[in-house]
Amino acid sequence: MSSLKIVTLLLAAIISISSGAARAADYKLNPFTLTYDNAITENVQGKVNIYPVTYKLNGIDISANVYIPANYDPIHKYPAVVVAHPNGGVKEQVAGLYAQRLAEQGYITIAADAAYQGASGGEPRNVDKPANRIEDVHGMADFITQYTGVDANHLALLGICGGGGYSLKAAQTDKRFKAVATLSMFNSGRVRRNGYMDSQISTIRKRLQQASDARAQEAAGGEVLYSGDADMTDEQIAKLPFDLYRQGYEYYWKTHAHPNSTFKYTTSSLLDLMSFDATDHIDLINQPLLMIAGIKADSLYMTQDAFKKAVNAKDKELYLINGATHIETYWKPQYVEQAMGKLTEFFGKELKYGAIDEDKV
Repeated sequence: MSSLKIVTLLLAAIISISSGAARAADYKLNPFTLTYDNAITENVQGKVNIYPVTYKLNGIDISANVYIPANYDPIHKYPAVVVAHPNGGVKEQVAGLYAQRLAEQGYITIAADAAYQGASGGEPRNVDKPANRIEDVHGMADFITQYTGVDANHLALLGICGGGGYSLKAAQTDKRFKAVATLSMFNSGRVRRNGYMDSQISTIRKRLQQASDARAQEAAGGEVLYSGDADMTDEQIAKLPFDLYRQGYEYYWKTHAHPNSTFKYTTSSLLDLMSFDATDHIDLINQPLLMIAGIKADSLYMTQDAFKKAVNAKDKELYLINGATHIETYWKPQYVEQAMGKLTEFFGKELKYGAIDEDKV
């Protein structure tokens, strides 16, 4: 081993020991800029590997990571899972964690940055329109079902936070997905319209006017305006009224920060967001449905509402993780293990993974 590599490894170990988990997930210490603990640092034959890919979606370059199982053999067929990331998140964070963990269970998985966000293309930056996010899910399915070794008839979908709401919408019409799961689902339209925990209903008209004015300014060639881009001190973060926001700032700005991840979105996006609801026409979901959430999550009301309305989902199950908040399901080992145990059971059953696995032996 070279002296440079030894120094690098020692430095990483010192940082990890002295700073704890907050620095163990530092993107700067990972060659793929992955932010989660126990992330892949190099591709090794016979183990789970990661392959950065780029593909076109409606003329936009989409940046994605594909994870393949250990001992991958392209002549065999594998089930696959599309993983949709949270609002403001990128593929290197929680979406990558669950994509890697599912690959460890034998699935080929894909996590992609949304169009206009992360490392994907699209201008102006950080447009956050539901139609785009839903199309991102369809686009991941397009790409991964053509990937060598994927059995297109055994495709599942996992949506996390905002990606969960958009996954519910995508699955209403996209029947390539044979099983659908959400983790800490966030109904972006409801929150942008009513406020978190329906706390801003009285200001809906005012915010719609602001969005309309922002759209008019863009159309006239003026500056693109953004919402959600607050630079807050630790003291200000501690005073936020909701666990999701307090812990979200900690996760996205500190412990699992990534330079491509941001809370901001174009204010004009609210014209589309505020008229959207992930549960509209949710009765069209007839696939098996698993919804996972922390029992202490203040976002739980959105999962419960969607679950109740998904009246035609087959074999549907609401699985609550004891003790977990919304953000803690992203990274705390004991909660990730519980979520993964349930996802492995659910996808294995609904995709009949055992039968596929026998064919590979």
